Amino acid sequence: MRLTDLPGRPGLLWLTNVRLFDGTGGPVRAGAGILIEDGVVKRVGRAGDGVPNGADVVDVEGRTVIPGLIDAHAHVFTTPPAPAEGAEPLWPDVTAHFLAAQLQETLRMGFTTLRDVGSYGDAVVSARQAMRYGAFSGPRLLTCGRIVSATAPGGRFFDGMYREADGPDDVRKAVREQVRRGADFIKVMSTGARSVELEDPHPAQLTEAEMAALIDEAHRLGYLVAAHAEGLAGTELSITLGVDTVEHGMYLNQRPDLLDHMAEAGQILVPTLSCYYGVAGIGEDVEALGEESGWTPALVDLAKHNLAEADRTLAAARAAGVPIALGHDWQPFSDAAAELVRMIRHGMSPAETLVAATATAARALGLDEHLGTVQPGKIADLVVVDGDPLAEPTVLRDRRRIWLVLQLGEPVAGQALETPLSRVAASANARIAAVSRSAAQTSALSSGGIPRNGITDTPGWV
Repeated sequence: MRLTDLPGRPGLLWLTNVRLFDGTGGPVRAGAGILIEDGVVKRVGRAGDGVPNGADVVDVEGRTVIPGLIDAHAHVFTTPPAPAEGAEPLWPDVTAHFLAAQLQETLRMGFTTLRDVGSYGDAVVSARQAMRYGAFSGPRLLTCGRIVSATAPGGRFFDGMYREADGPDDVRKAVREQVRRGADFIKVMSTGARSVELEDPHPAQLTEAEMAALIDEAHRLGYLVAAHAEGLAGTELSITLGVDTVEHGMYLNQRPDLLDHMAEAGQILVPTLSCYYGVAGIGEDVEALGEESGWTPALVDLAKHNLAEADRTLAAARAAGVPIALGHDWQPFSDAAAELVRMIRHGMSPAETLVAATATAARALGLDEHLGTVQPGKIADLVVVDGDPLAEPTVLRDRRRIWLVLQLGEPVAGQALETPLSRVAASANARIAAVSRSAAQTSALSSGGIPRNGITDTPGWV
């Protein structure tokens, strides 16, 4: 099943009085109108064009419409609260309910698509399937299954997240196992993880033959490859052998030749600044509070160093023309807009960052043919923001300012749907209730099988 074969909201929907940021890099357009037909953008025109015959109308009253946001580096897991001493122990399935709630909150915050780059056990694939069958509404969800890693200390720290493999043949088998599990792309640890005290990420974790086998097998089967890449030896292997996205890559400022290679090849950098903020215990005012982070002092100091390196790499990557996608890499994953604010703090313009969270992130997922911009023929995943995220990016972290979220043209979340109808409509045409559907139908429309990379026939993911 192709992504464009999925059913959207049936009929016509006209969004009028729109202030449009379409994700293409062009200027914001005031007074725009967006015609959606069967869940797909049919036309982008002007509000003055008039109401198309037979269309339901939502007057957004000058609010900003942006493409549905995409987090290209999420770890889709959650930790339930610990019961007090003497309280009833948690039942084994309680965690799944907390995960569902956080996925719903992620959608509520305007993130309509997530790429899960590694989670514990099978909770993420269970949630993906539950959304497909209408149990609850959440973001479109891609997952790597298990991360392919060499036998390494990280396998002890991240039990249930890795598939350790040694030798080219075993690496190929590990790729095939993830395909069998329903993975949407392949994630590889080209280096160790700097959030693990026992790992040294400077040597490449896989040999050149192992990395080449992994990339060849994944691409042969039609899957993109995302590489965890921190130390430069593994990062160089990942880039020169042809991975599709480089996750972290904070030391790349020291290798401008590799940045030039990425720019020429179209390989995407996902900087993941929030991980360094989190481990270092850095607050929103950029004050270091390492003693409160909960991590070991050595890892706190290292995270501060890595943040400085990542800052230099972000500037160098932009100068080299490397495409950059947003990836949060922290918890709660529903607060992924925090990464957007931090990318701006580290030198990107608000417009650049919004493109990183929409068009370029869709490219990172292999879905740019269908998602990431507001253009005719694209799926109508849209967010209506009560404010201007270009002038005030923090509005994307304010639940009250996410006015309406649409998936496949269907209103699925937002302040407008949580407000009494008498206050929703500023005019007779703003009839949100007329275009709402049941939660089960919404889940069925916004979920379901989607092709890997938008080109192959698979029902493997939501």
